Amino acid sequence: MSSSGAFGLLADASSTPSPSSGPSDDPLSRLPTSPSEAAEATRQAAGWLSSSWQGWLENGLRILLIMVLALVLRAVLQKLISKFIARMVRPSESEAELGRFGGLLANSGVVNTERRQQRSAAIGSVLRSVTSFTILGTAGLMVLSALGVNLAPLLASAGVAGVAIGFGARNLVTDFLSGVFMIMEDQYGVGDEIDTGVATGTVLEVGLRVTKLRGANGEIWYIRNGEVKRIANMSQGWATASVDVQVGYKEDLVRVEELIKETAEQLAKETPYDELIWGQVKVLGVESVAFDSVVLRVEARTSPGKALLVARTLRQRLKAAFDEAGVKLKEDAPAAVTVAASTVEASAGVAAAPADPIPVATQTGKPIPAQPGE
Repeated sequence: MSSSGAFGLLADASSTPSPSSGPSDDPLSRLPTSPSEAAEATRQAAGWLSSSWQGWLENGLRILLIMVLALVLRAVLQKLISKFIARMVRPSESEAELGRFGGLLANSGVVNTERRQQRSAAIGSVLRSVTSFTILGTAGLMVLSALGVNLAPLLASAGVAGVAIGFGARNLVTDFLSGVFMIMEDQYGVGDEIDTGVATGTVLEVGLRVTKLRGANGEIWYIRNGEVKRIANMSQGWATASVDVQVGYKEDLVRVEELIKETAEQLAKETPYDELIWGQVKVLGVESVAFDSVVLRVEARTSPGKALLVARTLRQRLKAAFDEAGVKLKEDAPAAVTVAASTVEASAGVAAAPADPIPVATQTGKPIPAQPGE
């Protein structure tokens, strides 16, 4: 074989790529070993980058736009919520005209200013949390969709998990919703004296799931909000001090009523009762009538939780005023009844005693007196 033929076969062999050693379609599958292969790999990488950068840029801009819109929408809604809460806290003109007790008698005497601020702050916190969770959660799902993540399995799994949690934690959801409405409606707050039907005491803590009470004997009650069917709040608005005043049957009721009003007005001017008694003390009239006494009903509107204190003090002051004015609390027993009773007792004693005070045994030894004419 000639040298030219040998060189031709070697050239053909080198020009024919083998299946094992031939370059792959992917420029990154192996490192280039020659300048021509490096140039080819660079050209293919540049082509792939030029064909993909538009998609990357589009997805990046879409994600950036989603996040910006979500943050702007969240900021706007939280600003609106803050304005709404500030409007709730702001007192109306009619409440400002109430004067000294304007804050305590706000909202027809049911909610005072401090309680309204606390309730508004709690409502605002809940609304902001719900708004942030909804907006940011939706934005996160949109970002995953823009990145090419298939959301169908995720949403299906979340739906199944939500149904399972809904059935398994329905009591928890009920407690949470009940707590939200209790706070929004301001049914009670910390420091209130309430009766929930299952327990009575002073509210120590109001949560979205559990309310904590301090009982009369010092015990602490943990009450689930979803289990409360009725609530009696003895601390909202005002309380009523009711006093039954008993006077003698023959007393002048007009004079007694004037004496009661004077005593109550004097009490309302003293400290600290000038802040505990709201308004004028009213004499409602005759509550009951007996043969020796008459009962008058007296009522006074007081600050919450101070009715018993005002009632006890008013009874003490009325007793002192009645003693000074000579007003009897009960009529004496009639004289005719006393005389009749003594007469009955005397006649009963005469009937029980023997006619002759000398004993019978002594009389048996005496002779029988002679009859006239014998």
